[in-house]
Amino acid sequence: MPAWNEADIDEERVVRLLFEIDKKDYDPDGKAFVRPSSRAIILKNGKIAVIYSQKHRYYKIPGGGIEPGENKIDAMIREVKEEVGLTVIPESVAEFGYVHRIQKGKHEPVFIQDNFYYLCDVTEGLVPPQFTENEKKEEFVPCFVDLDEAIRVNEEYVKENSYDSMIERELRVMKMLADIQET
Repeated sequence: MPAWNEADIDEERVVRLLFEIDKKDYDPDGKAFVRPSSRAIILKNGKIAVIYSQKHRYYKIPGGGIEPGENKIDAMIREVKEEVGLTVIPESVAEFGYVHRIQKGKHEPVFIQDNFYYLCDVTEGLVPPQFTENEKKEEFVPCFVDLDEAIRVNEEYVKENSYDSMIERELRVMKMLADIQET
């Protein structure tokens, strides 16, 4: 089931499906809340840019929701600036793929999210991150970390929090990146 009509988001072509997470814990006839997002894979000096939750002890790849009137790449560039204080070099952006996630929602019977991942480079300068109130509650800290360390930490988190498909998604994408780096 498609999450939305592509023309409703922007005129970019659809990127390749990396994998799908379907928790099958929802009423398939229920009203759906659809929230597409864009995420940035920033690799530098053997490390990946991430946001660490000091409260819950997991790593997430920078990115977030696509706002009305915004295209996927512009959303990713905005989110990188807001969450990790880095400036994406627009000419460096290359699609990596997307993850389709569907599960029971918090406020609606069904939550559907397509997460678009892009590889990109950033400039050297930093600006202070601008976290939302929810992100502040998560005690987010932007950082660069070894990919293997991010995978190890997220594996531990997922073992204890199997319901958290967001970190399951991030873990699977990180493992895909690690496999690519090994080849």
